[in-house]
Amino acid sequence: MTQAYDELGEAEQVEVLRGVALRAASAFGLEVEGMALALHGYNTTFRVDLRDGRRLALRVGTNSHSTPEHAVAQQAWLGAIAAQTDVRVPEPLRTSDGGWFVSVDAEELGRAVLVTMASWLEGPDAEVLEPDSARALGRAMAALHAQAAGWAPPPGGALPRLDAPLFGDLDVLDDAPGLTADDRSVLDTARSRATEVFDRLHRGAEVRPLHADLHGGNLKWHERQLAVFDFDDAGLGLPVLDLAISTFYLRGSDPALEAALREGYAEVAPLPQADPSDVEALIASRQLLLANALLVSTTAEHRAQAADYTGVALARLRHWLASGRFSLSPGDG
Repeated sequence: MTQAYDELGEAEQVEVLRGVALRAASAFGLEVEGMALALHGYNTTFRVDLRDGRRLALRVGTNSHSTPEHAVAQQAWLGAIAAQTDVRVPEPLRTSDGGWFVSVDAEELGRAVLVTMASWLEGPDAEVLEPDSARALGRAMAALHAQAAGWAPPPGGALPRLDAPLFGDLDVLDDAPGLTADDRSVLDTARSRATEVFDRLHRGAEVRPLHADLHGGNLKWHERQLAVFDFDDAGLGLPVLDLAISTFYLRGSDPALEAALREGYAEVAPLPQADPSDVEALIASRQLLLANALLVSTTAEHRAQAADYTGVALARLRHWLASGRFSLSPGDG
C-alpha cells in the first residue's frame, strides 16, 4: 500500500480492514463462508457467514480508544446483560483460547487493532426513532442501569470514567480549520460550562457502567422488539448522562419522542434527578465530543465531513449558550 490508510478512499479502507477481519476470524476458530460490510464508520463491522450456517458480527476497532481491559469489560458486560435481563443484546463470542478479543497487528494502519465477535442481530438499525421505539429505549436504558448497579468488570477488565465532556479523549477542537476568534470563544465557553457541570455532578457521586451511546444507529427495532448493540463507548458514569446522550439525538425532532423516552424509563425505574440546566449542559457536551471525534477520525467519510460539521456544531453551541436549551435545529427555535 503506497498511500497512508487515512488518505485512502472508503472502498480501499474497507478492503484493508477486510483482511484484518479475516485474520481475526481464524483466532476465533471460525470457518468463514462469506463476509459482508455492515458499517464502516467510527469503527467497522462485518457480517460473517459461517459454513455451519451461523451468522456473526465481527467488529474492528478502527478508531476505537478501547484498551484490552476495556474490551474484556465490554464483552463480559454484554454476556451478563444477556443472562440477567430481558434486554436484547448480541451475545459475545470467545476466542479459541478463551479470550474476549483478538489484537491484530495491522501494518496498513500502523498499529494493532482490537477485534471482537458477537451474535448477529437481525433487522435494520432503528436510525429514526418513533414513539414506540423511543419508549422501548427508555425501558431498556432503565433496565441496563438497574443491572449495572450490581455488576462489576471481571479480573483483567476495566471501564473508563465518563466524568468529563470529552470522556478523556485528546481535545483537538481548537485545531479545527477556519476558526474565528468568536468561534474559539464559543468553544471555550461551552467547554467551561460543560466541564463545571460534570465536575459538580460527579463530586461524591456513585458511578455505574453506562452504554453511553444509545441512539438509533446502535439499536435495532425488529418485529416490534428493541435490541441494543455497540458497547465500545461503555464507561463508568451517572445514569442521567445516558439519558442526556439519547436526548441529544432527539432534539430538533418531534418533542413526543423525548417524552416517550422518559416515560419508558419511568415505567422501569425512577428518572435520574438533575437540574434542567445541568441536563442541557450534558446534552450539549455530546456535541463537543462528536465534533472532536470527527476531527481525529481516520475514516474517509468522517474526514470529508469534519470541517463542515464543526460549523454546524458551533451554531448549535451558540444557540445553547444564548438560550439555555440545546437543539439540533437551532434555527427552529
